[in-house]
Amino acid sequence: MSAPLVPMAPPPLPLGWTEHMSPTGQPYYFNTQTQESTYVRPLPPFPMPAAVPQKKRKKEKPLVKTPIPGTEWLRVKTTEGNIFYTHTVKKQSVWTVPEEILDDVEALEKEEEEAQLREELEEKEKAEREARRVEERASEIERIKSEVRDMVGKRKAEEVPVDEFVISKKARTDDAEDQEEDQEEDQEEDQEEESESEEEEDWQREAAAQLAAEANEERKKQEETKRQEEETKQAQAQAEKSIPQLSMPDRVDLSVDEAKALFKTLLREKDVNPLHPWDMSLPLFISDPRYVLLPSVSARREAFDEYCRDRARELRQSQVKKDKEVANPKEEFEHLMRDEVKSTRTSWTEWRRQWRKDRRFFGWGRDDREREKRFREYLKELGEKKRAAAQKAEADFFALLKESGIANAGVVWKDVKHKVSQDPRYNAVGSSTLREELFGTFLKAHGETAQPTSKDTASDATGSLEKRTEEDEEERERRRRERTERAVKQREGQVMADWNKLEADIGRSKMGLNKEESELEFRTMLTDAVRDPQVTWDSVLPQLKTDPRFLRSSLPPNQQLYLFRAHVDTLHSRHLASLHMLFASHASSLATPFAKLPVPSILSSLPATKLGLDVNRLEQEYERWQRERAHQARLAFDQMLNENAFIEFWGRLGKIGGKGVDETIKVDDLGEGDAEEEQVDMKALAKTVDLKEMVKVLKNDARYLAFDHVPEQRERWLRDYLSQLSAPKLSVHVS
Repeated sequence: MSAPLVPMAPPPLPLGWTEHMSPTGQPYYFNTQTQESTYVRPLPPFPMPAAVPQKKRKKEKPLVKTPIPGTEWLRVKTTEGNIFYTHTVKKQSVWTVPEEILDDVEALEKEEEEAQLREELEEKEKAEREARRVEERASEIERIKSEVRDMVGKRKAEEVPVDEFVISKKARTDDAEDQEEDQEEDQEEDQEEESESEEEEDWQREAAAQLAAEANEERKKQEETKRQEEETKQAQAQAEKSIPQLSMPDRVDLSVDEAKALFKTLLREKDVNPLHPWDMSLPLFISDPRYVLLPSVSARREAFDEYCRDRARELRQSQVKKDKEVANPKEEFEHLMRDEVKSTRTSWTEWRRQWRKDRRFFGWGRDDREREKRFREYLKELGEKKRAAAQKAEADFFALLKESGIANAGVVWKDVKHKVSQDPRYNAVGSSTLREELFGTFLKAHGETAQPTSKDTASDATGSLEKRTEEDEEERERRRRERTERAVKQREGQVMADWNKLEADIGRSKMGLNKEESELEFRTMLTDAVRDPQVTWDSVLPQLKTDPRFLRSSLPPNQQLYLFRAHVDTLHSRHLASLHMLFASHASSLATPFAKLPVPSILSSLPATKLGLDVNRLEQEYERWQRERAHQARLAFDQMLNENAFIEFWGRLGKIGGKGVDETIKVDDLGEGDAEEEQVDMKALAKTVDLKEMVKVLKNDARYLAFDHVPEQRERWLRDYLSQLSAPKLSVHVS
């Protein structure tokens, strides 16, 4: 008969969740911490098996980031071996090499290949050193083998037959039986020694064979290493043959002066800096054959020092000569203006900003004011030159029109322009509009005069035209001067306003700095002079007046008095804090009375002496400190009650009306294990958790133990806290 099926119990609820029944009979679950309700049964957190995270594939991450020189890009190699490129500023990444850094990436890869080649050469050298060590080890193995063979042969030669050994042994006793026993023991010992010697010989033969095999392997490796070394040497020799070298005779008979001269020539050819020391300059010329012409290092150092002195003197003289050859600073300034200032509309501010770091600009003049004055004079000169050039160009243009023979009044400029456009005097008038205006002026002047039948008539027309041109030029010049004067006055007004504003700002800044410095200096003086918190301003004022810092202080009297009181308050607070620390060291609890304190020692302490306390004032200060201490302890006690979840839960549960939120609770949920569905009154259950149970939870907290001297008051505080608690919020399904 098969056993009855037992229903599987649901998994336990997570911590903080409770099960309840709605009025419709549907179970729901309530979280006491988050105050949320749900119809879905929460599941406890199940630990994840260790094998599951291990099977999960690791995320691909950057492994090596290599900056690309000269660019803002990085080459990133991931943990999976993939390579991509990222821009550090734009935060963009691509898998392919961008065209803008293609050359840089190739250069970087070339450098890495060269570095890899260098590493391979280093590895090769390391292998050669290892081969040499192997060779030495092989020779050592051969030596050990020879010693082993000699030792084995010597031991065989020294072996003694068993019979002789037994006969030569002396009897220990006269008894025959004892003699026979001794002989038997000696024979056994001889047999054991013989077997041990045979085993040792076998081991020695095996060791010798093993050593021989190792020696053969080492010899093969050594031969291979030698062959590689010979190939490397041959390649190096071929490379050295291809490099042109300075052919020097094996022996040169030179005097010391000649050798020194050649050595100095070497230094001059290498352009050795005379300001660098010997150790820094040596790598530049040590590989040259002329380095060994001098017999000793001291002679070379001496020649090097002489070269440095002579070379430094030459450089100084050449610099002085170069400075003397520099042109006149004023001429350089004039040349700079002629080359760079082409328009009379050029602004001094813009031109100065452009050339203020040029030596030709700042090399002349006391300051910018003098340079600006010369600049404006040059603008006037440039304007006069341009004006004269324009007048000459206009006169030449009139002469060109006169020579072209355009005497007809009906001729138009378009027809005339093609005839005279090839003449240089045509291009001298820079503006095409001005050419057309001049042509109209010429026609008007030509029409007002008589018919050009004689030279006098032509000369009169030309004179009238020139007179009108001069009048127009004077009018333009007058207007230009008026505009310039207005602009200068406007600029002067603006500069003056800016200057006044700047002066005011500077004045305010200086006042603020001076006030701050004066306050700092006055506080420093008070720190040095006033160390007693009981002094008054009137008593300490004569002493302060002897200090120079007080005499030169610019602070008003009320500010000085304010700083003095702040300093005295700081001293008083500091000594009072020290006195409270002294109280705390002798009063371990809130119940410690003043009588239990060592009053004489406290009164003689530095804080009490500085504060000028007697017994009564000391007791008053102690009581005030105890009241503040008790107040802080009470605040900590209330915070402890608010933090304790046990007290809050059962205190709130006791406020539920009827039989709880759902009026009943199953005994299974209480953990009794009975299958019957009994009903339990939650309010009655909360009544069982009385004040004693809560005290058991709180009794180990220092904030609770601080009030051991007033247990009744502490219990009353606890009851008051419980009475202020409200019942937990009911379900939305309960009316």
